[in-house]
Amino acid sequence: MDVHAPRRIPRVAVALLVVAPLVAGCSVAASPGAGGERAAPTGAAAAPTAAKGLQDDYVRVIRDVLPSVVQIQAGDDLGSGVVYDDKGHVVTNAHVVGDRKTFKVTTARSEEPLTAKLVSAYPEQDLAVIKLDKVPEGTKSARFGDTERVEVGQIVLAMGSPLGLSSSVTQGIVSATGRTVTEGRSGGGTGATIANMVQTSAAINPGNSGGALVNLDGQVVGIPTLAATDPGLGDSAAPGIGFAIPASMVKTVADQIVKDGKVTDSGRVALGITARTVVGDGYRPAGVAVVEVSEGGAAGKAGLRAGDVITRVGRTDVSTITSLAEALAPLAPGDRTKVTYTRDGDERTADVTLGEQ
Repeated sequence: MDVHAPRRIPRVAVALLVVAPLVAGCSVAASPGAGGERAAPTGAAAAPTAAKGLQDDYVRVIRDVLPSVVQIQAGDDLGSGVVYDDKGHVVTNAHVVGDRKTFKVTTARSEEPLTAKLVSAYPEQDLAVIKLDKVPEGTKSARFGDTERVEVGQIVLAMGSPLGLSSSVTQGIVSATGRTVTEGRSGGGTGATIANMVQTSAAINPGNSGGALVNLDGQVVGIPTLAATDPGLGDSAAPGIGFAIPASMVKTVADQIVKDGKVTDSGRVALGITARTVVGDGYRPAGVAVVEVSEGGAAGKAGLRAGDVITRVGRTDVSTITSLAEALAPLAPGDRTKVTYTRDGDERTADVTLGEQ
């Protein structure tokens, strides 16, 4: 399974099919009973009340959060963003802004696009912050939730501008948490390996990138970034498998960019090497060759040198540059891990204290 960053928007005609979910449940409603008391209905009679309650939650959250979700035009490409504060900062994906420095931003309440400039992009985490040149009256910043409280099964709504359809909303659940996913470079992706992503069944289509994944408390729990593709179907989208950068990481990166104009503490680990994938028998990837060791870097301090071939980090096998990045992604600077490598045909191990990018 591959993933791609859904950013570029082709000119298309779309047909919309709206399906209203029917949710069964139990609630207490009134009906005449003996002694003037009212009995609680069961079965089908209770279902409309439960469905109405869920529908009301959807409507309330959408009305509350959608004004904080914007459409971003970067040249000929469209994406989404989330208003971060009352000063006009908007957080989005780095692959949405690309190499552009100026943008046109359309809010849920504006008919004419607003102008904005790039503050900073951090492709390593596929996040960026832009700033509106003028903050219109009524602009509302979003509330970001606690990633630690996101649970599998929670209902979530994805808000953004899929296929250029601004202020669109899809619904689903949190399918998994803690995913480590590497973004492809095709279609403008950054190639970033991102840890702790939230997997969701809410539809994420081209243009949703940089928008909001929201819980029913009206909190942004993630920034929709990637959609899975199925190589067996010509790299078409795999329905119901999308990924969002967790809110905690979004806040960490955005706060630094807003305060300092750049990321000053990435929280991402580094081995301190330049490397490449090597192939073995049958031209299959067989490890990561160290091309150069940074002076004073983690690998160098642990005794690795140019020519070594890394095959495992901790208990995770490593065969490519991508798999090395994925093995390192869940770790933090300062963590100690065992790196297995070969040198002159002999397998060796080293205890490495990881550095920071």
